[in-house]
Amino acid sequence: MTLIWAGVAVVITAFEGSVLIIALPAVAIEFHANTLALSELGSVLALGALGALPLSTLADRFGRKRLIAVGVAGVSLANFVSGFAPSIAFLAFFKLFAVCFEVLVAGVVTALIVEEAPAEHRGAAVSVIALLSGIGIFLVVVAYPVIAPHWRWLYYAGGAGVLVAPLIWWLLPESKTWQPAGLLYTVYASFVLRWSTLAISILIVVSGIAGALSYLAGGYLTDRFGRRGPAIALTVATAASTSLSFATGSVGFFAGNVLWSGFASASTPVFGAWSGELFPTRARATAEASIAVVAALGSIAGLQAVGLLSSSTGLGGAIQLGGVAAVAGALLLFLLPETRQQPLPE
Repeated sequence: MTLIWAGVAVVITAFEGSVLIIALPAVAIEFHANTLALSELGSVLALGALGALPLSTLADRFGRKRLIAVGVAGVSLANFVSGFAPSIAFLAFFKLFAVCFEVLVAGVVTALIVEEAPAEHRGAAVSVIALLSGIGIFLVVVAYPVIAPHWRWLYYAGGAGVLVAPLIWWLLPESKTWQPAGLLYTVYASFVLRWSTLAISILIVVSGIAGALSYLAGGYLTDRFGRRGPAIALTVATAASTSLSFATGSVGFFAGNVLWSGFASASTPVFGAWSGELFPTRARATAEASIAVVAALGSIAGLQAVGLLSSSTGLGGAIQLGGVAAVAGALLLFLLPETRQQPLPE
């Protein structure tokens, strides 16, 4: 079941993503676009891929299948609207969002398949997903010569993915590997606050928008104000907003999660630049891998602590106490040097 519905998601997004590539000559003719205009279109689409990163972090918080379903709906809607674009500028704007969701689905589906496939068959499982992606492209290659030069028709047809997205939400099994890590937030929203799946979906969309904007803001902040200050401030703010999510009712949970998404996304480019500048070239890759391992160990320790404390403080209280540990960790960052505009250590 996992491979079937994940495969459906991949076929849809591959279909949507390949339309512009196949039909680009017709698009250029209709909009009288020269090489420079087409190059600018390609640059805008490349920016769309950056927006997938903050959205992908939500898959670690809210689950794989939810973000895959949201991604399929998003790419289908964005491409459907692209079919009505009156100019190449509008087409670029709509496709910016479409590419963001395409990259999101590709990344999260890969993570889901790797987590669900048996260890001895992970490579084969990923290759099947790649093959299914080829099917989506093949459909466009076969269909377009029949309807050319009416490239808009393919975008209209792609809008049908909006109807498939709810089926993916309902029928795609959640990753068993993710469930222990992401369980606490969904349990709190569903069982404590009695939220519906629609409410959770709305939260994911709003949080994703906040995260995308904040990711760009984080890059600006760290280039202007350095690494250490923004890293400490954003880590404390992330911990505080997480605690807010569980200290109040539904309104606080919604606001806290949106703020969490914003602060956590903004901190990503800050820590990314800082960690790369802290370590020498000869050990930089090893250091980055070590940081990832330590982060995973911290996640495990945090989950175990919440599990033990929740019996006496409740789930919300246990997670709030976890925020205290995060603040303590942020203060340790004062021990690290500022590296902005410094040459990379050899």
